[in-house]
Amino acid sequence: MISAKLFNGLVRLGDDLSIQPDIAKDWIISRDGLTYTLRLNRGVYFSNKREVNAHDFKYSFKRILNPKSRSPNTWVFEKILGAEEFMKGKAVDVEGIRVIDDYTLEIRLKKSFSPFLNLLTMTAAYVVPYEEVEKLGPDFSSHPIGTGPFVLREWLPNRELILERRQDYFDGPAKVKGMIYRIIPEDLTAVTEFELGNIDIITIPVSEYPRYKNDPQRQPFISSIRGLNTYYLGLNCSKHPFNNLNLRKAMNYAIDIEKILNTIYEKRGRLATGPVPDMMKAWITPSHYEYNPEKAKELIKKEGLDGITIHFYITADQEVVDIAEVIQSYIRNVGMKVKIKQLEWSAYKEAINRGEPDMFYLSWWADYLDPENFLFPLFHSANHGAAGNRTRYTNFTVNALVEKGQQTMDRKNRDLFYKKAEELIVADAPWVFLWHRTDFIIRQPWIKNYKIYPVYSMDKGTEISF
Repeated sequence: MISAKLFNGLVRLGDDLSIQPDIAKDWIISRDGLTYTLRLNRGVYFSNKREVNAHDFKYSFKRILNPKSRSPNTWVFEKILGAEEFMKGKAVDVEGIRVIDDYTLEIRLKKSFSPFLNLLTMTAAYVVPYEEVEKLGPDFSSHPIGTGPFVLREWLPNRELILERRQDYFDGPAKVKGMIYRIIPEDLTAVTEFELGNIDIITIPVSEYPRYKNDPQRQPFISSIRGLNTYYLGLNCSKHPFNNLNLRKAMNYAIDIEKILNTIYEKRGRLATGPVPDMMKAWITPSHYEYNPEKAKELIKKEGLDGITIHFYITADQEVVDIAEVIQSYIRNVGMKVKIKQLEWSAYKEAINRGEPDMFYLSWWADYLDPENFLFPLFHSANHGAAGNRTRYTNFTVNALVEKGQQTMDRKNRDLFYKKAEELIVADAPWVFLWHRTDFIIRQPWIKNYKIYPVYSMDKGTEISF
């Protein structure tokens, strides 16, 4: 969210979630989907007063791919021709990134990849000035120079970041002089500061949601956004007991998800019928699993698995603990035992990446707006473990359908492949599909033109005012 205010990329997401020009004014994609030619706007300047050119984009993309940078985002560019050879030290340049002239950049892929422009909306694809990065080295991260509507004036680690408006921003200056992001770990402290008028905007903590929602004076100042996310119970398909398809289906029948969503979760979301968020797909996935504990018992008994113990891993977050205990009671009601294990976040993530738990509670949030972002990382068998497929689900037909979708440039045909893939995934039940969360933000009465965005990179902060 902060990077989006300091930097820009070639393209960005528009309010309708379509790909819009940013520093690139237009682009041409070859018919085979392999070559992207992007023409840059003139008169776009870094905050050090130097004009951006195509060489800066080439440098920025190579910087991400360079092993010395240790970037976790190399996957954004790994589809580019020659990226793999460059990362392995077998080439000194990336063959597929070519500067045609100062205002024209050509990117060639090793094979067509339909969501590629979506990847270029991400923060990893933002442009940086090579001379500042070379001069500052690792210190560039705390003294960033970008093209965005704001500059970083001060950063006090674990306390606050202060952004200051740029008057020369190419897309028009922001309406506020600056922004201060305060880091307040405790919800109660943040709420107190908000109610004292010391904070303009906060995300409503779960504990305070009923109070704010039912306060007629506060209601006009609450904004919500249907999140591009999916919450789920991951079932480890690689080992006993959830290598059994009928048991995975039984788990989906055993839990009254709608009741949990309407009570503990206080209707802060929409029921999920599959992994792809409803807002991101052009098809409808009908609900395969209604709440049916008798059917769950029948399947469990049929497989001879009644009485077994399931090891359920969660984080120590209180809301998650509350939900886990309700899920535990539902599963007990159909004849199985559940042992809950709480871990702090880093240990939890490491455990599920290793495939240690039988079952775990997790969510996935969109990095870019294509159904592929919820299908390839989470369900392709090449991504078992830390790459996203933490249930270790394997279905070679799903692999093939997702790959066909990746390489099909026609949106209608691509959606057909993704629809079939999602239907197979739901039938195989590697998850218990829970909900898509809705976020709620509250602002002070004096804040005007505030917008809440479904993807963090969309929020440039130029419209908000007093």
